[in-house]
Amino acid sequence: MVRTAAHAARDGKGSMAELAQSLARSPVLFPHTLDVRNDSFSFIRLERPDYERASFLDARILTPQTPVQTLPWREVAAAVEAAQLAERCTYIFHIGHVGSTLLSRLIGSHPGAFALREPMILRVFAQLRGEPALWPPGWAGSHVDARLSACLKLLSRTFDAQQRAVIKATSFVSELAADLMSRASAPRAVMMCVSPESYLATILGGPNSRQEAKMLLPSRLHRLHRRIGREVWRPESLSEGETLALGWACETAALAQAKRGADDAILGVDFERFLAQPPFILLTALRHLGIDATPDQAETMLRGPHMHRYSKAPEHAYDAGLRSEVLNEARATHGAEIRRGLAWLEHAAAEFAPVRDAIGFADGAAKL
Repeated sequence: MVRTAAHAARDGKGSMAELAQSLARSPVLFPHTLDVRNDSFSFIRLERPDYERASFLDARILTPQTPVQTLPWREVAAAVEAAQLAERCTYIFHIGHVGSTLLSRLIGSHPGAFALREPMILRVFAQLRGEPALWPPGWAGSHVDARLSACLKLLSRTFDAQQRAVIKATSFVSELAADLMSRASAPRAVMMCVSPESYLATILGGPNSRQEAKMLLPSRLHRLHRRIGREVWRPESLSEGETLALGWACETAALAQAKRGADDAILGVDFERFLAQPPFILLTALRHLGIDATPDQAETMLRGPHMHRYSKAPEHAYDAGLRSEVLNEARATHGAEIRRGLAWLEHAAAEFAPVRDAIGFADGAAKL
């Protein structure tokens, strides 16, 4: 059991040694978040079944009964160093609503993989990288680097020695992907997307997804403008289809940028292609991430429950057939907005290289 920060302050070296031993033993102590203002890490306890069940390792995993242990950065850094933790994680990056949770659950069913879905702490680092104004007074890039390094070492721990940690990041953490893929640990990643048309139909097919896209527009517009180098569009001038096309361009451009710097280490996967050839794509993804798998193992994993449940909420039935029905209904109902969005994307690609790169990345993923 991790002691509280108050215990740590009283016990000094003994407490640090106990924390180091616990960190080295297993990933039961999960680094939930980094409090930048107070420069502290917060840990919660997660057993193996907790990781297996969780769709999101963020605030949604907390309950009023969840004990949260907060420790100053200096103590966490000392414990990580004493534990001699190694950074050896791999990643699933994605643009949202493209089957990344399903792929994570499938990969996590292999004994050689330890799946972590959307750890909140990586969102903090993505924000820090993109917005240096958020850094506390006196911080420099080296302060962010040191804390990110400790975080990735903590997230690399597994329950079994032969396992490889596979982190499915939140979609906007793709802004951090280029940095993560350039690290000395030489990580490998699967990057998931779909064609613009499929993406627009997917989002328009769900009221919750449409609301989410509206809320994300300001940050996506800011991120795409930052990548282009100037402000071009205003939110009020965009129709819903154009808003969704901009979201697709923003998220996919981040993947394309990361792939340019680490091409061989990245496997692009189009979700539609996965649904058409799940055994081949799953086996390819596993092997790309360094997880030894056979065709028979991939087939067995696909015969499990995951292909027939909604991955973010497995209590609900969902499969490729139902997904196809939802998309076709959205195409029939929202065809005009889909066409507006695709026209916006065509014009944006003609003028701006990051949007062209996004289209090129998606085209390449569809040819796997």
